[in-house]
Amino acid sequence: MRQPIKDDRECAEVKAGLKRCSWCGHDPLSVRYHDEEWGREVTDDRTMFEFLTLESAQAGLSWLTILRRRENYRQAFAQFDVKAVAAFTEEDIQRLLADAGIIRNKAKIRAAISNARAFIAVQEEHGSFCSYLRSFLPEGKPIINVWQTVEEIPAVTPLAERISKDLKRRGFKFFGPTICYAHLQAVGYVNDHLVTCDFREAPRA
Repeated sequence: MRQPIKDDRECAEVKAGLKRCSWCGHDPLSVRYHDEEWGREVTDDRTMFEFLTLESAQAGLSWLTILRRRENYRQAFAQFDVKAVAAFTEEDIQRLLADAGIIRNKAKIRAAISNARAFIAVQEEHGSFCSYLRSFLPEGKPIINVWQTVEEIPAVTPLAERISKDLKRRGFKFFGPTICYAHLQAVGYVNDHLVTCDFREAPRA
């Protein structure tokens, strides 16, 4: 699950009295992400690849660190066009290592490229990555949990361990069980919005 974000900056939406999952803190960027994206079911592979790449980049860092660099990642990684990223060369890797707008970790950059190639292989086998991921879900539908507090939400589950193991077998890197579960939460294949959260069922405008 997302770690609580400690940020004292005020956000007008927070003051509106809406109830949210406490992990998103008060940073406007994090609040917007929670309200509009986190836990909403993703049905297209481009968005799925974006989240997968960002989750992998986040390993060992705070999610807010990645959110603040998200637009830079879009520019650096061809708007998350998976085929374009899969075709990246050593020249591209050097370009990315010189890009201060992203996390300049050589292992993570190489993993993003190799993950793109593995992602395409999954698409070819299953029709889409979304279909592949849904094949692990009960009846192919998102899991809706009923947590009352953030403390109840696990960091990893047997489902995440099973998917992570299969992805590792397919060549994915920087995508262990904990990152995998965060990914499932983010793309809405596991809805872990608290039962008290005003954004549990649909994002507010």
